[in-house]
Amino acid sequence: MRIAITGSTGLIGTALVRSLRTDGHDVVRLVRRAPRAAGEVRWDPEGQQVDTAGLAGCEAVVHLAGAGVADHRWTAAYKQRIRDSRVHGTRTLATALASMDTPPRVFVSGSAIGYYGDTGDRRTDESGPAGHGFLPEVCVDWEDAARPAADAGIRTVFARTGLVVAGSGGAWGRLFPIFRLGLGGRLGDGSQYWSFISLQDHIAALRHLVTTEELSGPVNLTAPEPVTNREVTAVMGRVLHRPTLFTVPAPALRLVLGEFAEDVLGSQRIVPRRLLDSGFGFAHPRIIDAVRAAQQS
Repeated sequence: MRIAITGSTGLIGTALVRSLRTDGHDVVRLVRRAPRAAGEVRWDPEGQQVDTAGLAGCEAVVHLAGAGVADHRWTAAYKQRIRDSRVHGTRTLATALASMDTPPRVFVSGSAIGYYGDTGDRRTDESGPAGHGFLPEVCVDWEDAARPAADAGIRTVFARTGLVVAGSGGAWGRLFPIFRLGLGGRLGDGSQYWSFISLQDHIAALRHLVTTEELSGPVNLTAPEPVTNREVTAVMGRVLHRPTLFTVPAPALRLVLGEFAEDVLGSQRIVPRRLLDSGFGFAHPRIIDAVRAAQQS
């Protein structure tokens, strides 16, 4: 297949490009600068421009671009950047794809389980309602921005991603050095659920979304059994053979992280009902499997 990808230099994008090219697929990378190599196509989300001629023949587009949620403290300006990078970029791309004489068959657009907000200990699948707060509002607008593609008849899938377990890169990659130093510990009381997915399973799931014709709309990309932060802490210590005696109290997290601390302390027990129903099989269904795979990668 010929597949176009935005956000191809990020943690997930880099791994997806490598996986597709290894299997012989023709990957087109959408870049915001002037193309410097074969297989690069220019797009300008802020200027609402996409070189659609360079996307000719693409059967699928996977849209992963967006400012990192945990990259900076949540000032008003950075919150606006988080929202704009997702909403404007998605709308620009979806509108461009809809305008093509021969558009791609499928548009896999990134989203997040932040859509559901704090679900406590309630198991929540794709039928769950949107939550309340900044991240749920961003996710609602983010997914709505893909409407032009769906209205044009392009099969549109929203990959609602959980916490990606990776040895480096992303939010989880920041945990490994801390735990290796023996400084890891639970966050708050540790009772909040974390809905995780290994990097390898995430890449396989994205590819599954591209090729599974019956899937459209929201699909949760999380492992089948979410675990609490307390369980994550214990597994990290066990796999890395380090003590996990420290605890980061909730007030300290709020002091350091500001508003984002509420999402770190919040609980999301999200399950991938549609992924499982469509026949997807997880290589790392348990948190210990995912952590071990990340350590070895």
